Amino acid sequence: MTATEMAKVAREALEEKRGRDIVLLDVRGISTITDYVLIATGSSGPQLKAMAVSVAQALKRSGVQAHRAAGTPESGWVVSDYFDLVIHIFSPEARAYYAVEALWEQAPRLA
Repeated sequence: MTATEMAKVAREALEEKRGRDIVLLDVRGISTITDYVLIATGSSGPQLKAMAVSVAQALKRSGVQAHRAAGTPESGWVVSDYFDLVIHIFSPEARAYYAVEALWEQAPRLA
């Protein structure tokens, strides 16, 4: 499965759980760590957990498992590393505070 296919599956899982402000950044040529960064916002700890679980299950059904995951819904930030795709799920406050999108401001937005 390609990184763009993974991103599509993950985006659909986030949308099913009513994730907001979903953005896919193409960081190829900018980052040596990953090719794509997918960012979404949830409104509460339980929603962040539901979003993270939904993404993990959807990608696992597609034959892909995260290399690493970190953060907790209670902290307001959950990140999952799929090598070519890194997924950040934030509370609104954490998304504003960490401003991950600003790190990749020159990256094309694909979604």
